[in-house]
Amino acid sequence: MLIAETASDNGTARFARRATLRRSLRLLGSFRFEQSDPALFYGEIASDSAAMIADFYADLTGATLADTTVLDVGGGPGYFADEFAKTGARYIPVEPDPSEMHAAGLSTVGTVRGSGMALPFRDDAVDICFSSNVAEHVRDPWLMAEEMVRVTKPGGLIVLSYTLWFGPFGGHETGPWHYLGGEFAARRYRRTHGHEPKNRFGESLFAVRARDGLRWATTTSAQVRTVFPRYHPRWAWWLVRVPLLRELLVSNLVVVATKAVS
Repeated sequence: MLIAETASDNGTARFARRATLRRSLRLLGSFRFEQSDPALFYGEIASDSAAMIADFYADLTGATLADTTVLDVGGGPGYFADEFAKTGARYIPVEPDPSEMHAAGLSTVGTVRGSGMALPFRDDAVDICFSSNVAEHVRDPWLMAEEMVRVTKPGGLIVLSYTLWFGPFGGHETGPWHYLGGEFAARRYRRTHGHEPKNRFGESLFAVRARDGLRWATTTSAQVRTVFPRYHPRWAWWLVRVPLLRELLVSNLVVVATKAVS
């Protein structure tokens, strides 16, 4: 119901052409460096994110990102800034945790400290609101999603991408033990490594499922154009249609929407 029969129907034609098996293998291969070389991992994700947003926006408007305002909810330490700057967009990251802002030693001009669940921006402020791998780290991700809709201009683009709990990366550094429960995985990590995981279940990591995003897609005032598995090639997007398989195999769900024009 949310995935059009053809990519052109839902405004993802350009991105669908790039959603190849080669791209999938490249992105998934970068995951092994998340802890050992975060600059490499996040740099790869940032580059792909900027290209993905540019594709969606071009399909929506026929224009590039030049002179648009892109709000990145949960922008982290700044890896995405350079990639969006290359597109000509005005990039504004929002991050609630000061230590996360400075974790990579990068400096991003215009970074705003604030919560995704109460974005410090007026209504209809930005052309594009984007969030990558943040929803699983907040207590009320669907309040955050509605905040993203609120601050986006009518006709503007909203892209929410998040990691599914029952996917292989759902437990982050505590996986795959998260399949036995988030608290069990956190305790095991502490015993094994002598310290708490960065992503502590129940505090900074929560069990968010595909069904949650699909439910939000049916209740939000925004026009949801498509949902798809971020790291899969186009020919595997059908997995989102199958209830049990999507929780286990989709890994990261992307919801693409536009704000209704009143």
